[in-house]
Amino acid sequence: MDERQALIAFGAMSQETRLKIVRLLVKAGPDGMAAGTIAEAAGVSASNVSFHLKELERGGLVAARRDSRSIVYSAEFQALSGLIRFLMEDCCAGNPAICQPALAPSCCEPADSVQ
Repeated sequence: MDERQALIAFGAMSQETRLKIVRLLVKAGPDGMAAGTIAEAAGVSASNVSFHLKELERGGLVAARRDSRSIVYSAEFQALSGLIRFLMEDCCAGNPAICQPALAPSCCEPADSVQ
């Protein structure tokens, strides 16, 4: 992840409802959640959640897929891991062991996808 991508991702999450949505989707895992369920869990209207999900998609942090009549959203774990790695890559004044847990592969991404 480069600096421009990190800025876009941080911008997408820099709002209370959007951060809450990302956290909900991370908890939901790769199966994700239907948009209506996200709206209910986040305590916002369907139109409001739609706006926020679009911003998170634009930031590369969530992905949408159609499942019958629903749109299901899931966290983009590789992008989220990339964001963490971006923050931590120059970590700890030459003592990378301190940062190792944060840089470890995500529980939900294949080990060969880690960059």
